Amino acid sequence: MNEIVRDLNVPNDWDRRGLPGWTYHSDALLELEKQHVFREHWQIACHISDLPEPGSYLTMDIVGERALILRGQDGVIRGFHNICKHRGSRLVADEQGKCRNALVCPFHGWVYNLDGTLRGPSRPNTFPPLDKVQFGLTPLDTEIWMGFVFIRFAKGQQASVAEIMQPFADELRPYQSETMVPAGEIFTQTTPVNWKSVRDVDNEGYHVAMAHPALQDLYGQTYYDEPYVNGICRSFATYNPHAGRRWSVRNYVKISQDNPRLPERLKKAWIYYGLFPNCVIAVTPETVQFYQEFPISRTQTMLRGAVYCYKDETREQEVARYLQMRIDRDTLSEDVQLTIWSNEAMASKSFGNFYLSDLEYGVRTHHDHLRRVLPVMTLEKAPEEKEVAEVNARMRVGA
Repeated sequence: MNEIVRDLNVPNDWDRRGLPGWTYHSDALLELEKQHVFREHWQIACHISDLPEPGSYLTMDIVGERALILRGQDGVIRGFHNICKHRGSRLVADEQGKCRNALVCPFHGWVYNLDGTLRGPSRPNTFPPLDKVQFGLTPLDTEIWMGFVFIRFAKGQQASVAEIMQPFADELRPYQSETMVPAGEIFTQTTPVNWKSVRDVDNEGYHVAMAHPALQDLYGQTYYDEPYVNGICRSFATYNPHAGRRWSVRNYVKISQDNPRLPERLKKAWIYYGLFPNCVIAVTPETVQFYQEFPISRTQTMLRGAVYCYKDETREQEVARYLQMRIDRDTLSEDVQLTIWSNEAMASKSFGNFYLSDLEYGVRTHHDHLRRVLPVMTLEKAPEEKEVAEVNARMRVGA
C-alpha cells in the first residue's frame, strides 16, 4: 500500500443512497451548480507547455463564461475573461494560437497588451481619457501547480490549489510534470447525460472488474479508491502479476520501461488524483494527463482533457503511450455507456435511489461535498423549479 493512503474506514451506518434523482434533471439546480460548483471552484485550463512562447494563447468556453489564457511578453501566464471592455465582443475567436505583441478586438479594433492592459481604443479622440488598467481585460484567478494552469471565474471558499493538493505533492513531484510537453491536442467530446452521472461513474472502481476488461486485465486486485476528503480524492493501481490476456495490455506491460525519475513503488503505478468538483490529474510511468467534465445543459455534458509526455521520451515510451491510449480509449467508451444508462434511471419513477457498496464510498463523499455547497440537494423531494434558488438560499443561511 502507498504510504500516503488516508484512513479508509467506512462508517457502518452510512447512508448508502446517492443524490435524489431530481437533482440530475433540474434546470434551476443546474443554474446554481454553474455558479457555486463550477465558477467558484478551480478548473484546469491547460498545461504550461500549451503556451510555449510569449503571445501564445488558449481559450476555453464553459458554463456561460469565456476564458482567455495568455503568456505575456514577460513570460508570465495570466487568465482573463475573453471579453472586450468596449462592447463585450469575444476578443479572441480561435481556440488556440499565437499573436505577436498585442490583441486586437475584431469588433471595433481596441488593442490590448499581453499583460491585459489597454493599449488604446481605435479613434481615441472619440473617447475621454481611458485608464489602461480599468479598461484592461478583467483578470481571472490563475494559479500554476505542477505545470497545470488553473483558473477560477469567481471567488469561492476554496483555498489555493497548492494548499488543497498538498497531500499529493510529494508523490506527484518525481514525475516532473511541469517539464512535459503535449502528446496531442486538448480534446473535447459531448455526451448526452447530466454532468454528475459522469462524475458518479469516475468516482468508484467497483465497476472496473465487470465493465472495463482492459483495466481489469492491467490492474487485477491492485486497484483501490480513496474517498473525497477536504476536496480531494485518489485512486491507485499497479500492473498485476498476471496482466496480459488482452493484446493492448500484454504489449503495454511488455514494453513499458522503468521510469528512472520514479521511486520503485511508482514505476508500475497508474494513479488518479481528483480535485472537487470535476478535475482529475492522472499519471502513468509514461504520461501525465488531465480530464474534466462541464455541463452544457442538464442533459448534455462536455468531456475535456489532454495528455502530456516527456520531451526526451524513448521509442519504447512512445509505443507504450500509444498502447495506453488504446486502453484509455476503450475505457472512455465503456464509461460513456454506463453514464447514459445510469442517467436514464434518474428520470424513471420506478428507480428508487442508489444503494452503494463500501467500494463506492467515493461517490457518497463527492455527493456530500455537493450538498455542502448546495444544501437544497439534501432534499429528497424536489422543490418547485421556480423555488429551487430561494429554498437553497434559505438553507445556506440556516446552515
